[in-house]
Amino acid sequence: MITSTSNQKIKELLQFRKKSKARNQERVFIAEGSRMVGETPRDVLLKLYVSETYYNRHKEELQKMQKQPEILADPVFAYVSDTKSPQGILAVIRQLNYRLEDMLGKQNPHILILDNLQDPGNLGTIFRTAEAAGVSGILMGRDCVDIYNPKTIRSTMGAIYRMPFLYMDDLQKGIRILQEKGVRIYAAHLEGKRFYDEEDYRRGTAFLIGNEGNGLNPEIARCADAWVCIPMAGQAESLNAAMAAGILMFEASRQRRQRSSKLHDNECRKGK
Repeated sequence: MITSTSNQKIKELLQFRKKSKARNQERVFIAEGSRMVGETPRDVLLKLYVSETYYNRHKEELQKMQKQPEILADPVFAYVSDTKSPQGILAVIRQLNYRLEDMLGKQNPHILILDNLQDPGNLGTIFRTAEAAGVSGILMGRDCVDIYNPKTIRSTMGAIYRMPFLYMDDLQKGIRILQEKGVRIYAAHLEGKRFYDEEDYRRGTAFLIGNEGNGLNPEIARCADAWVCIPMAGQAESLNAAMAAGILMFEASRQRRQRSSKLHDNECRKGK
């Protein structure tokens, strides 16, 4: 059992929790909590740490896991934890590796493109919502918040393990590649001339979402094939980035589900 906060492993965990440079150098990140650790694919789970109390309560469950946990005294675990009320379990996980081809593999891909998004909670919520809406993948500019930030990881609620994503140094180049593959790009923009629900998203589609405070970079916005806006009542000037992304993603999901239902009905009629 590790009983000192001066232990080298504890110092390493703190570096991984606090500094993106340390995470990226070792190509790892930290996930904390029973749900997040429980959903971690075993092939990327590198190290497992539990508090003494957690170990005593969950010995049988832990024995079934492939990784033998390192036990930390409760105060030491609280020291390395990123939460006020730690559950007592965290893991060091290998960073995930995706390619743009992974997002384009499906017929009529449904992609989200994020430009300079800065809030960890927003990004985590977008990942979770994207999974629920059937998105094929998320493309991010290098200036977006770090997906491996512990707050972002928690906000994904496990979607980090199932949603392909890719950071690009040149986001405009990524957009051009998508367009060459037949994906139509829609920018969520206050100056959009058409409402978001007036477009057809049943073919290859990508939505551009910008910074929480400033919206899309003008150069990025100009790359879009069309600008769309979300009509709003009252005096609201704009929506939260995650909320706007969710509205667009689920509209695409609705249209595709409706199309699939019609195709199914047509097939049933032919069968008769």
